[in-house]
Amino acid sequence: MQIAIQARGFPLTDALKNHTHTRLGFTLSHAANRIRRVGIRLSDLNGPRGGVDKRCLIEVRLDGLSTVVIEDIQTDMYLAIDRAVARTARTVMRRLEHGTSKRRQETRQQSYRDSTGL
Repeated sequence: MQIAIQARGFPLTDALKNHTHTRLGFTLSHAANRIRRVGIRLSDLNGPRGGVDKRCLIEVRLDGLSTVVIEDIQTDMYLAIDRAVARTARTVMRRLEHGTSKRRQETRQQSYRDSTGL
């Protein structure tokens, strides 16, 4: 699983980079063989003015399925990362389960058609 992290509007510290890699690695490890690339964009929307403006945008490219894009905005960057990663993991799992069950159904239907000559 390839992970790319970008920061906009503030410097990307080693602590933030390590936290993001650790959280993503742990929560998406079960699906790593189906994930081509993960892109994370961290940004401070208001700059030094403060407020609810720390954004974490995660984009996950899956093999054979549509891309998952999740965004979370909080007052704390670590909280934004944690919440976005948790939502991303849930969405990826649903997408993989749905995609797998849909492919199984299509395979069963094709097998039935082949066996009945339809």
